[in-house]
Amino acid sequence: MILESALLDVRPGQEDAFLAAFAEARPLIAVQRGFRSLELRRCLDAGRGSRFLLQVEWETLADHTEGFRGSAEYREWRRLLHHFYEPFPEVEHYGEALLTASGLSP
Repeated sequence: MILESALLDVRPGQEDAFLAAFAEARPLIAVQRGFRSLELRRCLDAGRGSRFLLQVEWETLADHTEGFRGSAEYREWRRLLHHFYEPFPEVEHYGEALLTASGLSP
């Protein structure tokens, strides 16, 4: 499993429009080969309400970088979302977890 991670800095004042566009765009990624799940979280820190964290789980790196990014759905995703970002986000990919911990363990 690969974890794609991106900090999305949305232009201030455009947060609601971004969230609406993201809701429209979500099905475009969800149908992709190798897609497992995604989470979009909003930053809670003071002065950072326009920052979002996107994390997407893929089966393989190629499912994202070649499959999704080479698809017609990605072109629509880009049209719906990319104009909201300032600056444009850096997307990174991570491998399997090297260490995990849980607060539920004694």
